[in-house]
Amino acid sequence: MERDAIRIHPQDNVAVALRPLAEGEAVSVDGQAVRIQEEIPFGHKVALTDLADGAMVVKYGAQIGHTTQAVPSGAWLHSHNLKTNLEGLLDYQYAPAAPRQPEPGNGADTFLGYCRPDGRVGTRNELWIIPTVSCVNRTVSRMAEEARRQGIQAGDGIFAFPHNAGCSQLGDDFETTQKLLRNLVKHPNAGGVLLVSLGCENNDLDHFLPVLGDYDRRRIRTLVTQDMEGDEIEAGLSLMREIAAVMAEDRREECPASRLVLGFKCGGSDAFSGITANPLCGRIAERVTDLGGTAVLTEVPEMFGAEGFLMDRCIDRDVFVKAEQMINGFKEYFISHNEVVYDNPSPGNKQGGITTLEDKSCGCVQKGGTAPIMDVIGYGDPVVTKGLNMLYGPGNDLVSATAMTAAGAHLILFSTGRGTPFSAPAPTLKISTNTPLAEKKGGWIDFNTGVIADGEKTIDEAAKDLLNLVIRVASGEQTKAEKHGFREISIFKDGVVL
Repeated sequence: MERDAIRIHPQDNVAVALRPLAEGEAVSVDGQAVRIQEEIPFGHKVALTDLADGAMVVKYGAQIGHTTQAVPSGAWLHSHNLKTNLEGLLDYQYAPAAPRQPEPGNGADTFLGYCRPDGRVGTRNELWIIPTVSCVNRTVSRMAEEARRQGIQAGDGIFAFPHNAGCSQLGDDFETTQKLLRNLVKHPNAGGVLLVSLGCENNDLDHFLPVLGDYDRRRIRTLVTQDMEGDEIEAGLSLMREIAAVMAEDRREECPASRLVLGFKCGGSDAFSGITANPLCGRIAERVTDLGGTAVLTEVPEMFGAEGFLMDRCIDRDVFVKAEQMINGFKEYFISHNEVVYDNPSPGNKQGGITTLEDKSCGCVQKGGTAPIMDVIGYGDPVVTKGLNMLYGPGNDLVSATAMTAAGAHLILFSTGRGTPFSAPAPTLKISTNTPLAEKKGGWIDFNTGVIADGEKTIDEAAKDLLNLVIRVASGEQTKAEKHGFREISIFKDGVVL
């Protein structure tokens, strides 16, 4: 039976409209009759009881803000009458939650991957062209275009990754750029890499190769364009042919799902992100970590107001302290730039029904499910601990997806209520929170979780379907973004540019 609105948690005093609600109509929410006082858009909040001025609004069983005027039952709750409770830095107390018990397996627990000499596994066998500096961005793009035009075959494809860094950087910015590029060069999805330098940048090969450390010189080749006597494009193509010959020996083989590293990201969120797609992603995070694999969460500003859901799951006090430092450290980053810490959500989020940062964050953090948090890692750093990891980074889609790829993510599960075509270097599965989006943007969306809100499938049924899709993509099935050739990186900057 079609529902009008959904109450997410029994303690909630608001419901989310599952369709546009008209003034004067009577709707039923969990058996409670509610008379709608005004038009309420799809995905927006409706009050389930009379709320006084200053009353706490509860959604997900948590306070997401307070009213700024009296709100009657059946009225619309949004930016005009609801405000955040958040301000300043917080002192956190460690109150460890009972550890989650792994659940019995259901669904595939192996995939077909590429086993690398260092013991890691790749879900792709691609040749990546990575510039050390933005000055050669167009050069690397032309190399990839010309390689495809000439029909050079290299594993699962040849891709260039222009970026916005590599010169005129100082201090931490320069170091994190080098770390992030190092981890991309050594990513197991790259069966080969052509590293292209201009020759006079801060991040020239004299400074970058010591950071890169030991590497396979058959699979990772270097080119300095200022040193070329002739055409650097042709020189790059010659090196790519040599790399491709080495990659031609690589074959997929059966690997346990414990080798998988999955990144979880949401972008263009709407009110259904926390009802359908993100809880479903949480089930996948639980499943892969139950199997001994790894999950990565980032988007630190979108944990504000809901960090308690995560921090009490830290496996020990040391991890809790790192999580506290990460959360308050990002708040201090805002403050150091004289910005409002809680100036979120975005205009698109608000159009989709999200009002306050707590509202957004409570939905966002569900991508981690209930798995214990095993480690907290810095921006540009690789994952070193199995299980659920928290990664320092902003909410920006491309910056955070790049950071998760550099951390070692083989695939990224990207939930969205508004839609986006972009993809990280790692295959990026687009997961729609609602059916209208999936129907409207079929060229972008890989999986529709709107079937949960529509009542067509239970979350357990949808989780099984999504896990099977993850295994198929890990084994070589292309995402929609891959089919369209969408792959990009972006590097976080916070310092002086000379």
